[in-house]
Amino acid sequence: MIMINDRIRFTLLSLLLALLVGCGNDSAMTASDRKSGQAQSHEHGGHVEAAQSEDGNHDDSEGPLVREDVQLSAEEADAAGIRVARADRGVISVQLELPAEIRADADRVARLSPQVDGIVAQLFAGEGDTVVEGDALARLNSRELAGLKADYLNTLSAERLARAELEREQNLWEKNITSEADLQSARAAFSAANAAREAAENRLHAIGVDHDVLDRLNEASDGALAHAFVVAPIAGQIIERRVSLGESVSAGDEPMFILLDDSVVWADIAVYKEDLASVREGQTVSLQGENGQPLAEGAISFLFPVIDEASRTATARVIVENAEHKLRPGQFVTARIDAASSSLMVRVPSDAIVDVEGETSVFVPSGTGFAPRAVQAGQTSAGYTAIHSGLGEGEAFVSEGAFTLKAQLEKDAFGDGDAH
Repeated sequence: MIMINDRIRFTLLSLLLALLVGCGNDSAMTASDRKSGQAQSHEHGGHVEAAQSEDGNHDDSEGPLVREDVQLSAEEADAAGIRVARADRGVISVQLELPAEIRADADRVARLSPQVDGIVAQLFAGEGDTVVEGDALARLNSRELAGLKADYLNTLSAERLARAELEREQNLWEKNITSEADLQSARAAFSAANAAREAAENRLHAIGVDHDVLDRLNEASDGALAHAFVVAPIAGQIIERRVSLGESVSAGDEPMFILLDDSVVWADIAVYKEDLASVREGQTVSLQGENGQPLAEGAISFLFPVIDEASRTATARVIVENAEHKLRPGQFVTARIDAASSSLMVRVPSDAIVDVEGETSVFVPSGTGFAPRAVQAGQTSAGYTAIHSGLGEGEAFVSEGAFTLKAQLEKDAFGDGDAH
């Protein structure tokens, strides 16, 4: 019982001593206390943070209170690595993530329809086969082609005869053996034969028969005049074959083969209206898959001048090298664009921004050291963060050492809490 009474007396004495000290502070505040009081009413970027509750007592319910500034001399700040700079304006890039669809390059797709009527006599390639330009994909037996070649041979023979007759009449006329009328008649016959031969030749050229074939027609084997070949106009892979052996086909029908060269593809990016001002030709684009894996890079080559009425988006096209065939037409990907802002913005190094009592802040010089000031931060790019409010262009702020000041601020806050 004696020990308990001693404890009660000790507690009462401690409380009485605390009351006496508190009353003394009203008339004789130490320099340190005066600084603490000043800190409790210091303004941050245009607002005052209360460090006391309405009854004048400190409210520790939300953690230790933070001093309004860190007391440091110029020499101490320099030794601690604190550096001060002035806020300037600069470009802040905004990274856009937009949906994109991979499409085949229209110049690298071939849809091969028959140029003459015929029957599929032989197939040289099928779906999945890779071919080069000039490879024969199929052979047709075509009576139409055979008739066109025969007409050409007939007109070619007639032209040769007419040329020989013209030469004979020319020699006779020079020897005064024949009349000028006969010479003019021979010339007219040759002109007609020449025109007929050129017409027959052009009909063959129109269905893909070139001069190499025409020059060898007289040497063609029996039945070869009816052979029509479907030839690959580009290198690539056959992605569809729609005919079978013995099938009848007609000129202008559906394609017999669809050939694709996907070594170069298009990425068509859907650009929302609100992002149009940030997107322009020449910007670098990174294409990523569903899991964020990088697939390819390219640059915007063309921004369509119209907005789709249904989706309300514009289209930005990227021409992408696809030698490794990672991208497939019809595939959906994510396009990431580093889009520069259209105007200069107040910015600070991102390391200058710290969190103080739940507020995004920067430190600014005060009369006795450095004080945190609340700011509204924006986009971050290339190590800089935009400041929308709280810090103006040309104002001084701590560009290096903000985390050191924050640590000291929190350390002082815990010390104040222990003192009360």
